[in-house]
Amino acid sequence: MGFEGKVVFVTAAAGAGIGQGVARAFAAEGATVIISDQHAERTAKVAQQIRQDTGADVTGVACDVRDEKQIDDVIADIVDRHGRLDVVVNNSGLNQLAPIHEMETATWQLVMDVSLTGPFLVTRRALNVMRDQGSGTIVNMASIAGWMAPAIGESHYAAAKAGVMGFTRAAAIEAAPFGVRVNAVAPGLTWNPFLEKIYSKEYVDEMARKTPLGRPGMPEDIANAVTFLASDKASFITGEVLCVSGGYHLHT
Repeated sequence: MGFEGKVVFVTAAAGAGIGQGVARAFAAEGATVIISDQHAERTAKVAQQIRQDTGADVTGVACDVRDEKQIDDVIADIVDRHGRLDVVVNNSGLNQLAPIHEMETATWQLVMDVSLTGPFLVTRRALNVMRDQGSGTIVNMASIAGWMAPAIGESHYAAAKAGVMGFTRAAAIEAAPFGVRVNAVAPGLTWNPFLEKIYSKEYVDEMARKTPLGRPGMPEDIANAVTFLASDKASFITGEVLCVSGGYHLHT
């Protein structure tokens, strides 16, 4: 994909799912990768493991995407150390199932802050860097929940991910004159061990059964889409939301 010499920042990448998969894909392609997560120790440990596995320059930094100052400091440090910022992947997202009539306002706000406001805050700061250098790509993590009927208890998550899609289109229009592209990926069911803490095994099995390709997605499936959109092979694509769901949601 031609990421040698490129500097890539991936948020929420210290878990076992999509974020780490994306970071690993960029590292395998020769990029300099900075990953962030709330938990400093876990983030440093994951970065070290990716370095060992790929031989790439991978750094882990603690960052809460709800905190404007932390975001500004992390991106400023990236530019100070590396002189540029070529790719940002806004992977932050949170889901805490609760039916609307029982949902606490704090739960709604938390999901919105992590899943929608966080990507806005990171994008705002990154765009200032990318505009000045005249290049860059941003890939946001949406979800098929932003298009279709979500699971019961996902109203906040569905609203946030639909918001990510709208934000992606708006950001793409504003960024285009400066040579910056903004796109999004909308995964379907993507397996990682954390899913077991949110959804029942029956729900996961049913979604997998209904997926035309006959399996849930894996983090590397989503990572492949992200790296494509961030690469020069997608140089004429901006403002798009790419559905990666194994046919579960046939987006048109």
